[in-house]
Amino acid sequence: MVSTDLRDPQAELFTSLQRLMFLRVLFVSFLLGASIFVQIKETKTYFGDIQSTHYVLIALIYFLSFIYAILIKHTKNLLRLAYFQLSVDTLLVTAIIYATGGIESIFSFLYILVIIGGSIILYRRGGMIIASASSILYGILLDLHYYGVIHPLGSRQDYPGEYQSSYILYMIIVNIAAFYLVAFLSSYASEKARRSGVELKAKQEDLSKLEALNEWIIKSIASALITVDERNRIILFNPAAEAIFGVEARDTIGRNLDDVLPFLKEHLQIQGTERRNKEQSVPLPLFDFDYLRPDGEKMFLRGSVSPLTLPEGDQKGEILFFQDMTKMKQIEEEMKKVESLALVGELAAGIAHEIRNPMASISGSIQILKEDLGKDEVRGRLMDIVLREVGRLNHLVSDFLLFARPKAHEIHEFDLNDLITDSLELFKHHRGGKENLRVKKEFHTPLVIRSDPEQIKQVLWNLFLNATEAMGNGGFLFIRTDLVHSDGSQGRKETLAQVSIRDTGQGFSNKALQHLFTPFFTTKEGGSGLGLAIVKRIVEGLGGEVCGTNHPEGGAEVTIKLPCRSN
Repeated sequence: MVSTDLRDPQAELFTSLQRLMFLRVLFVSFLLGASIFVQIKETKTYFGDIQSTHYVLIALIYFLSFIYAILIKHTKNLLRLAYFQLSVDTLLVTAIIYATGGIESIFSFLYILVIIGGSIILYRRGGMIIASASSILYGILLDLHYYGVIHPLGSRQDYPGEYQSSYILYMIIVNIAAFYLVAFLSSYASEKARRSGVELKAKQEDLSKLEALNEWIIKSIASALITVDERNRIILFNPAAEAIFGVEARDTIGRNLDDVLPFLKEHLQIQGTERRNKEQSVPLPLFDFDYLRPDGEKMFLRGSVSPLTLPEGDQKGEILFFQDMTKMKQIEEEMKKVESLALVGELAAGIAHEIRNPMASISGSIQILKEDLGKDEVRGRLMDIVLREVGRLNHLVSDFLLFARPKAHEIHEFDLNDLITDSLELFKHHRGGKENLRVKKEFHTPLVIRSDPEQIKQVLWNLFLNATEAMGNGGFLFIRTDLVHSDGSQGRKETLAQVSIRDTGQGFSNKALQHLFTPFFTTKEGGSGLGLAIVKRIVEGLGGEVCGTNHPEGGAEVTIKLPCRSN
């Protein structure tokens, strides 16, 4: 990125005042040297003898320059200091003209130098102000000298009477006109230079921002970007390329691409052949290849090659672009597995559905045969075993169909606390429930949500059943509801209804925690392993989430979260 020195107006004014102080001292030093030379030669100049007054003025200018050097480092208002210095310079020029003969002095041109300095430092306004001050002081000095009010040093006593008043007026008008003309012209140039400087500064800032943006874009893209010149030497190797290929950029810049990444040579040759056989406007196809990083990690990359073309149309190299498709490849493979499993699942669901009909026929036939057996106890017990197992198999098939083919949602608005209370009462009076089940409830009221009440009842039934089976003959069932907030999609806050169901049993084993919601995994004798899997399937289908853990006070705890408003 190009570094530019773009100073603010205060810094520019500070530098301009330093230059003015230096030029002032330089000019006065020149005058001092000239005065000493004249004094040594003992000659008389046409503007009078060199007197001690001249040296006093020179010393005064040196002293003021010293004071300015101190003030410029400590004052905050540099603009006021600039006006002050230029005003004092105007007075000093007037004093020099007074000391060198007044009307006879040739140093009126010094006003022009001060005016140019004011125009450069303070632009048009400052130039005009200094021109006005110079005009007033010069006009007053000449009038006072002409009318004999003052007698400037080095002037002849009878000099004012030699000329008419019209000549003096002419001199004043000509000088004043020159002062304002110089102020206008020099301020015009300085104003134009200032505008050009402002425009240049804006262009430099835009260029710097553009270069920085371009640099950060190259650094930030997640894909590898490599640029080579016409001699196949690497001129750009972005950080993503470093991460993908395991090579640092400083070890690649200026080297031949075939030496750094030799495995690309074959692919690039194929691309070059295809480019020669096609029109330039036709994009080349992407090429895929496997890459083994130096650290042993295998990656799947997708690359493309584009010509590096200058505005004149000349090709000066190539741009190589590589994307890490490893995760995408893994996702594609997983999707293929999921599709295969989905087909198997559909097939299994169809088979399970077809099994239910013959099972119903078998169950009915065995019941009729059992009635015909009369009092044959042995065969009766065998018939009971067959009926019990057929019923268990039918229950397993029903659970599997519920897991494989969940029902369509029927969304209603209801109070979740009331639904939990009704489901609990129904469960306690069911044959699978416990009439003496002790329940402790802690409800957040009100808790109105929009969801499918029937499916939530199925979830609660499965959780109540698991909890009571884990506690055996005794224990407490804790049920708690609450409102929680989480970050939803697109960064928006989402309100969720949370239901926690905890028992006082033995809790989940380490193995059970690892396979908690895995279908057909169970630690209970005679269990189907589909209870919690169905819970997870239903809750996620309703846009919620479910998790299970062991409570610090003992027992297992399952927590479900449901959105308060359906999508």
